[in-house]
Amino acid sequence: MKKRKIVGGLAVIAAVVAAALLWRNGDASADDVADNQIPMKQPPAPQDAAAVARGKYVAIAGDCVACHTAPGSKQPFSGGYAISTPFGDIFASNITPDVETGIGNWTERDFYRAVRHGKGKEGENLYPAMPYNAYVKVSDKDMHDLWMYMRSVKPVHSKVPETQLPFPYNIRLAMMGWNLLFFDNSGFTPDPSQSDAWNRGAYLVQGLEHCAACHTAKNLLGGDTRAYLQGSNLGDWHAPDITSNPHTGIGQWSEAQIVQYLKLGSNHVAVASGPMAEAVTNSTQHLSDEDLQAIARYLKSLPGDDTQPPQPLAASHPQMKSGENIYSVNCTACHNSDGKGIANLAAGLANNPGLRADDASSIITTILQGGRGAVTQGNPTSGAMPSFAWKLSDQQVAAVATYIRNAWGNAATPVSAEEVAKQRAKLKLPEQMPER
Repeated sequence: MKKRKIVGGLAVIAAVVAAALLWRNGDASADDVADNQIPMKQPPAPQDAAAVARGKYVAIAGDCVACHTAPGSKQPFSGGYAISTPFGDIFASNITPDVETGIGNWTERDFYRAVRHGKGKEGENLYPAMPYNAYVKVSDKDMHDLWMYMRSVKPVHSKVPETQLPFPYNIRLAMMGWNLLFFDNSGFTPDPSQSDAWNRGAYLVQGLEHCAACHTAKNLLGGDTRAYLQGSNLGDWHAPDITSNPHTGIGQWSEAQIVQYLKLGSNHVAVASGPMAEAVTNSTQHLSDEDLQAIARYLKSLPGDDTQPPQPLAASHPQMKSGENIYSVNCTACHNSDGKGIANLAAGLANNPGLRADDASSIITTILQGGRGAVTQGNPTSGAMPSFAWKLSDQQVAAVATYIRNAWGNAATPVSAEEVAKQRAKLKLPEQMPER
């Protein structure tokens, strides 16, 4: 009997704690927001022009347009973009002031609850594809200015497809459990031991730029692991390690080289491609130099892990010999025989940390599919790489990828033909054309 009472007491305590945490993770009472009922559909007054301008900068820093604009659409923020997740596609909503299909009837408090706390107007739980777990760190002032800017956006009548995830992921109530496990419902807290620039960089990286959404590995439930900013698989791409790890991260980059990459989309070795090209084009190139320098300072302070690099494959290894021949025929025109590439045009492959991650998704995708670097004001021509899916077999792609990952100061695990075949199928690319 005594044992039953103890177990029952513990169960009650656990339930109370869980309830308290769930309440906390849904609590929006700390938001410094007016309780007026001005709807978003009401445009801001002329005297609010300064707040609107600041809010536009906040929207750019948050890269809101990337997810809330469908590919090829000329109607910013009108929604319809399918965000790919391991659990299915989640369609980003229309966040223009349209009354019927957008959020024109939302108040500022509704807006805060959605952006910061993952709660829709009717109290429904949003999926964390909307990075409210990062935006919760956005300041009250920035949130208010963002609200003012969004009120100034052109309303677009555009009905977005409903997100229909398979069971059990379609149970939005389950997001309460996700929040309990992974959502820290607290704002940004400056570190008094660090400089103002470091704290500004931390605020941007942790909050508005939500870098962890791509660069931090996720667990089976989609929550962030403890490997903060140490790289993560994005399906077709691998978001690289952006800590100061010297082997797979940006430990060998200077702060100026980080700023250059975020401003131009390329630097001494790397060219932004895939999702990062979009982030640079839509967001980071438009940040002030002071903010970019703050981001660089913060990232350079992150220690990363202490994993030791492997030994590179010997030049006599069959894959290395085959890969060197394939590289010589197909790649040297742009990337040069020494792997140093062409500044601001073709990525440098020599001593390139982005190539050395265990996950080779990005290099496989780039060889198979090709791609285009970020288009920026400072580098409007950018660079483009053709697809080699039609020309190279799975074995040849694996060989040249392995060679690139183990030449010119690089060292990484070899790539298998099976990995390439899987990626080719995922990308829906054709097999190598037969020789005539």
